[in-house]
Amino acid sequence: MMKQASVPFWRDERVLAWIAQIVFLVVTVAFLWYLYHNMITALAERGLLPSFHFLKLTAGFDISQHLIPYDRSSTYGRAFIVGTLNTIEVSILGIIFATILGIIIGVMRLSTNWLINKLASLYIEIIRNVPLLVLLVFWYTGVFLQLPRLKEAKFLPGPTIVSNRGIAMPWGKPTSTWHIYLYILLVGFILAAIVWWRLTLIGKRTGRMPLVSLWSTLTFLGVAALGWIGLVIFAHQAPLAPDLPKIQGLSTVGGLELSPEFLALLSGLVFYTAAFIAEVVRAGIQSVSKGQVEAARALGLNGFQTFRLVVFPQALRVIVPPLTSQYLNLAKNSSLAVFIGFPDLYSVAGTIHNQTGRAVEVTVLMMSIYLSFSLITSAFMNWYNKKIRFVER
Repeated sequence: MMKQASVPFWRDERVLAWIAQIVFLVVTVAFLWYLYHNMITALAERGLLPSFHFLKLTAGFDISQHLIPYDRSSTYGRAFIVGTLNTIEVSILGIIFATILGIIIGVMRLSTNWLINKLASLYIEIIRNVPLLVLLVFWYTGVFLQLPRLKEAKFLPGPTIVSNRGIAMPWGKPTSTWHIYLYILLVGFILAAIVWWRLTLIGKRTGRMPLVSLWSTLTFLGVAALGWIGLVIFAHQAPLAPDLPKIQGLSTVGGLELSPEFLALLSGLVFYTAAFIAEVVRAGIQSVSKGQVEAARALGLNGFQTFRLVVFPQALRVIVPPLTSQYLNLAKNSSLAVFIGFPDLYSVAGTIHNQTGRAVEVTVLMMSIYLSFSLITSAFMNWYNKKIRFVER
């Protein structure tokens, strides 16, 4: 019996596939090296070789809103941190509120009530077809800057001061018992996690999932309330002292002050993204077959139980993947804040670039921060997507 001749390597598909990948990799690396070499050569001719030493230099400019202490004597590195935290703050709050509003509008879009259905449809069609930048400028110049001047400010219950300088509302100032209360909140969080875990196990065993989120939240709030009362009774001091806003000169002092730039950016991102999330929610709910609803009704479940236990858990399989894209878009769209004067990462980075001339370094830092935030968000949503798929199998 004659031995079959082996295929020459130049005709072997596996070998050819490896060769093609190696050639592509070499060409790509060579092209990137060419671009890098050109950039370094051009920067060297101008005496601007890449260096991040400028981050230790004094910034010399103010940032109107900051979550951590900052002034003109702070470094460029700290300015970057301030801009990053502002972007993270707007993104996280925007994601939370846009999700809540989007779910409400999406459910309204499927309502059998004609008025509710048409109002939701009108909202979605208008917002989705208006550019986000136009919407942000409208909220800033047409809404928040049109509020009464500070001398004619409106006082709402609280007291809350509303003017074209923003909204100032009551807040809490930490006292000497605040650090003890933080430990109490940690205990409450641990107990809430235990309740979540136990109720989830019970739901899997019985097939009737209890109100896991509700009872976990009530557990945390209960521990927080008892801890607060205990500190007032035994330590004779609440963890937080009331800090009420008041008008002083041409500005407000005390409490929590939300600038019109922040409010315009947050509201614009929320209303814009919620319109897209509403359509994602609507599509996810409609993907669940009517037979599932009929089976739930046959088991004696009411409308709310059918939606919570049957429809929405199955709809999440369709909702979560495109929802991730909307979250990423919201975070990246926050860079439009520069057009309404909010000091986000992009705005602060632009100021640093103008003062230092370090275009490459500033751009690399900015891209790295946005990329990191996007990757973390994607990783969390992918983990959650796998979790709900596993539960449903």
